[in-house]
Amino acid sequence: MVFTAATAACWAIVAPGVGWTVVRLLGAERGPLVQLVAFTPYLVLWSVVPLLLALALRRRGPAVVAAVTALAVTALVAPRAVGTAQPATTGPTLRILTANVLAGAGDAQRLVDLVRADEVDILVMQEFTPDLAAELDRRGLAGLLPHRQSNPQVGTVGSALYARLPVTDGGIRHNRGGWGFSQAYGTVTLPGAPPVRVESAHPSAPYAIDQVGPWRADLAAQPPATPDGMLQILAGDFNATLDHAPLRALLDTGYADAADAVGAGLVGTWGPYDGALIPPVVIDHVLVDRRIAVRSVEVHAVGGSDHRAVLAELRLPAG
Repeated sequence: MVFTAATAACWAIVAPGVGWTVVRLLGAERGPLVQLVAFTPYLVLWSVVPLLLALALRRRGPAVVAAVTALAVTALVAPRAVGTAQPATTGPTLRILTANVLAGAGDAQRLVDLVRADEVDILVMQEFTPDLAAELDRRGLAGLLPHRQSNPQVGTVGSALYARLPVTDGGIRHNRGGWGFSQAYGTVTLPGAPPVRVESAHPSAPYAIDQVGPWRADLAAQPPATPDGMLQILAGDFNATLDHAPLRALLDTGYADAADAVGAGLVGTWGPYDGALIPPVVIDHVLVDRRIAVRSVEVHAVGGSDHRAVLAELRLPAG
């Protein structure tokens, strides 16, 4: 009886991790599992618990399954902390900063200070509002990044792209998902490099089960990479992590996640939420054409927002 109860307890603790890992491997997240999958990196830590329990109780079957699960989920997550070799580009450096400013509540002075200190070439913002636009100009952003394509709106649907150099072929794209977020875009050309199309990405959030469909639709509608065409960068709040299948499908068109590329892919960008004890997740990204080399990625707190800003330093191909 003790043997049966102990074995059953082991399997009961091992099973959730197995199921979670299978869902992640198959890209089968549906309904509430979409939110759960965002926390997959934390499963690496949890996966040790059932393994140690099974070993302590000398239950070989559960121990083997727990060990395989721990190895599988570690193999999925660990590379984000390592980085990969980058293309040998010889063009100019491009620094891009993305920030979700939480319906315009983000600290304007902090954003301007980051742009100035880090010599940012392009700033993209989500949830951009008229009040924040005026405050940024008052604090000197127009002098640092004088060119813009923006759609300031009250609430959360606004978007903006500010640049040091002229922005051409600009516009505003509207997502059709539940939130209806807009996405500012434009083309920037640095001396010595080919043109780069940049878009401030902001798909809908899967905050409820009935919003998973719009979230998938918005991610599927993001501009794919064009490996044989113009260089492209998508930067913003994707409301998705690298453990979500729709974001991985977008990457498969020819993008690289900048943070993942340099071993910074586990640095949280969103959370905790309203003071709740929920661990941060990585939903803000800079996706770059794979012909672009990523030199570094930094994450910076911005007062007033529940998101952190992501700064990527890139090296473009020579034009």
